[in-house]
Amino acid sequence: MAPLDSARRRQGNRSRRLAVLLTTLVAALVTMPGVAVAAPAAQQLAAADQALLDGVRLAGLWEMPAGQMAAEKGQSQVVREVGAEIARQHEELDRITVDAANKLGAVVPNSPTAEQQGWLTEMKDSNGARFDQIFVTRLRVAHGKIFPVIGAVRASTRNEVIRDLANSANSFVGDHMRMLEATGLVRYAELPPAALPAPGNDGLLAAASANTGPQIGVSNTLIWAIFIGALGTGGFLTYRMFRRN
Repeated sequence: MAPLDSARRRQGNRSRRLAVLLTTLVAALVTMPGVAVAAPAAQQLAAADQALLDGVRLAGLWEMPAGQMAAEKGQSQVVREVGAEIARQHEELDRITVDAANKLGAVVPNSPTAEQQGWLTEMKDSNGARFDQIFVTRLRVAHGKIFPVIGAVRASTRNEVIRDLANSANSFVGDHMRMLEATGLVRYAELPPAALPAPGNDGLLAAASANTGPQIGVSNTLIWAIFIGALGTGGFLTYRMFRRN
């Protein structure tokens, strides 16, 4: 019976050695660089995302009453129709904007800026053809300013709610510019020029240029190779140590 006991003891020792070796390997894998998965941090609303919320909300706060004024006191039929439709669409866009802000826990303005209130006063104090011209000019310039902002935020935002808002705003603003232009009162020569970034200064091109220069540091591939090599050596030495014992 002694040989049987010895065989069982040897088998038990081998099992314990294998268990220790496996434990060592598992522990090493858990601490391996890049393997641990951290819980995602709460996403903070970016400044550009908040700027889009504020800009679209402010546009609605003054363009809704401006459109209502145009619907009531516009001299031409087309201006009255355009004003009524812009007011209706801005009411819908404002609801979308407020819903987005509520989903994100963001605070948005509740009244037009002093400049926008001045535009509304200017319209209240005008009549006839002068009113039509002021209405079309003010709204077309305002839409032209926010249009590129919507595109820029849409292209770069990481936030799905903001992305959906930008899609909606882009559609509405594009329609409004076309309606205003259909009045025949847009003075294109007086529109502010587009503000374009200098060539090569946008984020993607700058990042690409930065990656073409000499890189300092150790690649991930080399780190993994060194780590795996050390892991294999440690496992083999552990196995040899237990085998001698």
